[in-house]
Amino acid sequence: MIDPATTRRWSYRALFVALAAALLFVRLLPLSTLPVQVPGPDLILCVTFAWVLRRPDFVPALAIVGVFLIEDMLTMRPPGLWALIVLLGSEFLRDRAGAMRGLPFLAEWATVAAVMAVMLLTSRMLLTLAMVPQVGLGLSLLLLVTTVLAYPLVVAASHLGLGLRPPGEIDGMGSRA
Repeated sequence: MIDPATTRRWSYRALFVALAAALLFVRLLPLSTLPVQVPGPDLILCVTFAWVLRRPDFVPALAIVGVFLIEDMLTMRPPGLWALIVLLGSEFLRDRAGAMRGLPFLAEWATVAAVMAVMLLTSRMLLTLAMVPQVGLGLSLLLLVTTVLAYPLVVAASHLGLGLRPPGEIDGMGSRA
């Protein structure tokens, strides 16, 4: 028999990949032909960080790299650069997941926002050094702001809709996550 914890871990890993694929599919749909004034948030990044901070064992590094490498290819970004930057950011947060469990949500939100800002600046700096054409800084900052503002909504949806709770937290039925 398979251990229920192992089954749950693998089902959440599959759910992460499926959720990322669905979000990427919706992002690539040609819903409007007008130019974008305010970019939508990077929901895949929000889901990745929310899950890494809540249940690091549900989001392995290989899944993160695979999801963001496919996203790089489909969105025609330099292959692997954003995937590497997201991996470094998520591993930074994974190392601090245990320490952040006792902190209020605002501290977590501020930490995630700071990591996202450093990731954006690192990406822009490396693309500038390689002389790769980029979108304007204002549009990149708007993307950062919308992504940071969407993070609490993703955390709430993961907690309420998918039952993603930190390990050791007691759920509504009195059992540990």
